[in-house]
Amino acid sequence: MHYLVSVIDDTADLPPDDEMAARATDDEMSAIDVFNERLKTDGFWVFAGGLGAPSTATVIDNRGPEAAFTDGPFVETKEYLGGFWILEAPDLDVVLQLATEASRACNRKVEVRPFIEGEA
Repeated sequence: MHYLVSVIDDTADLPPDDEMAARATDDEMSAIDVFNERLKTDGFWVFAGGLGAPSTATVIDNRGPEAAFTDGPFVETKEYLGGFWILEAPDLDVVLQLATEASRACNRKVEVRPFIEGEA
């Protein structure tokens, strides 16, 4: 079964000092790289990626007579989707353990959601 493990980011968590932020980011990337390699080695890896800040988003609404394009995030919130993993695991218990490790590796909260099987 496939699962989406979403990284919930909050820029308020970043250290205020630029040097500390850069150092924290390097440490986090190292931990994420190690975790990603383990996912690949153990056969859980499908795909993963980090996302740009919400300010880089474009929302498209084509439900009316013409498509409307809006800059910025769809909703105003202090938490946002910062990245994700798509994992293949035999059951929810396995993916919850992996998500626990993912949260530690990226130093963020994560959310786990199963894909609806049979859907493309």
